[in-house]
Amino acid sequence: MSSATRPGRSPRTLIGLWLTAPYALYLIAVYGAPIVEGLRISFLNYVYAAPGASIPEPFVGLRNYRTALADPQLRQAFVNILEYLAVNVPLTVVLGLSLAAALARLTRKKTFLRPTLLHSVFFVPYITAGVAVIGVWYYLFSQGGLINRLLGTLAPDPSWLVNSKLAMIVIALEVTWKQLGFYILLYLAGILLIPRSLYEAATIDGAGTLRRFRSITVPGVRDITTLTITFSVIDGASLFTEPYLLTGGGPYGTSVSPALLIYQKGVEQDDPALGAAIGMLLTVFVLVVAGISRRLQRRLQTGGRS
Repeated sequence: MSSATRPGRSPRTLIGLWLTAPYALYLIAVYGAPIVEGLRISFLNYVYAAPGASIPEPFVGLRNYRTALADPQLRQAFVNILEYLAVNVPLTVVLGLSLAAALARLTRKKTFLRPTLLHSVFFVPYITAGVAVIGVWYYLFSQGGLINRLLGTLAPDPSWLVNSKLAMIVIALEVTWKQLGFYILLYLAGILLIPRSLYEAATIDGAGTLRRFRSITVPGVRDITTLTITFSVIDGASLFTEPYLLTGGGPYGTSVSPALLIYQKGVEQDDPALGAAIGMLLTVFVLVVAGISRRLQRRLQTGGRS
């Protein structure tokens, strides 16, 4: 095969590289440079200083990492995130795919219900300011909130946001509800690309709605499911606003996230080097969890073959 016909050097590939180059440079500048700087700080005895000030920053090796790994608050934070992901990821996949499939049927049938209006309804929480959404959930789940008034004596005691077993679950539900519209649109785009002839053939063969959903829709959007899981894991690892505003990380640290812990250690407790070390550990955690989820998805796609 000549060099002109190699897939890696085709004109289409080169055009794609040129088109993606600006965004790649943006990622390097906005994300790559801070990660490198955070890695550097994590090995130093770093302190905040005024611009231009000359303050010694001695190299301390892995001391900050040892301090972070020995901190029970960090272990609790990672346990909290795993609990969050156990609620958020399955709900996002199941609800996102199910609602997208229902909207796809309305879109194809062109019923009197305007699909674009329904899409907007699901997407409104995603584009609404996060603080405003959190304010609504605080009104619903606070001690004297609407949910407790409706439940009466059935309301949990302690209440939702100060309950060590329920606080992280409430946060996971809030984030799932807020971001669901984005994943519905992802799934909807994938479902509408599935050839209608597959559904028509299955209908002729006597397959019902549920059977068509399991046999055609679910396999047809596997790549989007992988993307959804990956995005959900990354979003969960960077969770900050919700625990900071809803619970403050309490009660007793049962809803603190690693990102919130970075803020508490690095800013509130004036230890940026320790915060940077926690950030690097969080990056490794995200890569490991995302890699495991991707591997599991591949095994499912290949029928369990490695």
